[in-house]
Amino acid sequence: MSVLRRVLFKRLFLPKFNPKVTTNGFATDSNSSGFITTSDTVEVPKCSLNEYVFQNVHLWENCIATECAVTGRNYTYSQLRTKSKNFGAALRKKFKLEKNDTIAILLPNVPEFPIVTLGAIRAGLICTTVNPIYTADEISRQLLDSSTKVIVTLNELWPLADAATKQAKKNIPIVTIKSQQSQSVPSGAANFAELADCNSDVPSEESWDSVAFLPYSSGTTGLPKGVMLTHHNIVANVAQIGHPKLLISRQTTPDHQDVVPAVLPMFHIYGLTILSMFQIKLGVKIVTLPKFTPELYIGTLKKHKPNVLYLAPPIAIFLGKVPQVQAEDLKSVRAVINGAAPLGQLDGMRLTEKANKDLPILQGYGLTETSPAVITTRLAEYNKESAKGSLGRPVPNTTLKIVNPEDPSGAPLGPNQLGELLVKGPQVMKGYLNRPEENIFVDGWMRTGDMMYYNDDGFLFIQDRLKELIKVKGFQVAPAELEEIIRDFPDVLDAAVIGIPHEMEGEVPRAYIVAKPNSKIDVDQLKNHVHAKVAPYKQLKGGVSVVDSIPKNASGKTLRRELKQMYEKELK
Repeated sequence: MSVLRRVLFKRLFLPKFNPKVTTNGFATDSNSSGFITTSDTVEVPKCSLNEYVFQNVHLWENCIATECAVTGRNYTYSQLRTKSKNFGAALRKKFKLEKNDTIAILLPNVPEFPIVTLGAIRAGLICTTVNPIYTADEISRQLLDSSTKVIVTLNELWPLADAATKQAKKNIPIVTIKSQQSQSVPSGAANFAELADCNSDVPSEESWDSVAFLPYSSGTTGLPKGVMLTHHNIVANVAQIGHPKLLISRQTTPDHQDVVPAVLPMFHIYGLTILSMFQIKLGVKIVTLPKFTPELYIGTLKKHKPNVLYLAPPIAIFLGKVPQVQAEDLKSVRAVINGAAPLGQLDGMRLTEKANKDLPILQGYGLTETSPAVITTRLAEYNKESAKGSLGRPVPNTTLKIVNPEDPSGAPLGPNQLGELLVKGPQVMKGYLNRPEENIFVDGWMRTGDMMYYNDDGFLFIQDRLKELIKVKGFQVAPAELEEIIRDFPDVLDAAVIGIPHEMEGEVPRAYIVAKPNSKIDVDQLKNHVHAKVAPYKQLKGGVSVVDSIPKNASGKTLRRELKQMYEKELK
């Protein structure tokens, strides 16, 4: 038995793994060999994404599809469908684009985002989504790697897009969207509104197995890579999370339309699939927030009275901790879905207490490479004792296994044994663009790099990324475990833990913490708080640093490499 499993999970081991199918239909070992799946299945049609999400649009064509939380500008579902069709056709014609050419979407969350994406892919183009807070240098690298032919952005971001094209030394046309009607289109840019209003009867050039989106992986463990996601990948994932046992957002009826705030960025796969395509399939009203600010988010809760909140841990923690958010602001909310990174049980409890009601807080797990959803909590099981703290179960049509990353045979481990998660399913990417050497598939299984285990009831628990585990004298320390303990200390708003080099112990944990506004943290008391809760090798022997903010990517994952760079600078 490895040191990793013996130390971290000794208390969880059972004498022998007993394969079984539980009464809820979850197969912990459908083939008597440790494969993790579920009896829930969905039909995944071989059709284009536009065909799939607009399947029932005639039932709610006059309902609002997207609305800006800042300006109030909005589009109905009828306008969304018509303008997207027009935009894609006009874009190809104006810039003489060919099928499978790539356009870059350099946008925050705005009502036009799905018009651009659905229109482009309907015209047979590929959309690479770009983080608008990137520097011109970072954007230029993505433009070059993806062979971008056109950029679509906001008027306000035109200087950044222009600088990126110059940095790339490419003459790439730019289309701009006006966030205010009074704005003028920058000189040399094309007007989005004119393209979207150009009547077109050009037939769709989508094919179900062609690449639709090219998001870039988060880069938390390396340089960003283009992830090739097909129409079928996204259709499959929308179908999977739309299974009746998983369905949280409700389909629009003549009497009711769900409202969902879209604060998690649509240029990230979580926002693109879950907050955009999935909600459009159901006819939901999507309220777009171009960025998170406490005032804007709280104002959106008060004004729009949303029914479901799709969050990442930083926002969930914010809602649970800040006094400005009251129970009344969460009255209309039926459920909270947390994704992008694990939410600690204590953080979830604080949010439930704030809501002053039985508010389901459901976990989800996925990757850019899996479109993204792989594991999620079922609403009927979120309060089950054995499910607490877990990510849930696999989504339908998905098979998982946990393996020892050092075992070349890839043999699946039994319950309560820690190992790397591997995935099979229709939502798994086609591959990485231009990087055949970056092979993360082993005999058809996609390696995730995430360390997990599943319990006797089949619920999956994440520990950390394989490459983020801190090695202390041969023992493995999961940063996520320490971070949850630290965040429970009074006056701590946020926390992140990294491993730093140590002459005697290899690595030791070091914490970076953010204090609540107008608060001061006693570092010695914090260390004592941690000391009382963890084994000696998990102590914060690398020290504690109080900082203004924790660096995170757009989806809310902590960028530990930036913290390590920060530490290296502190040594100089």
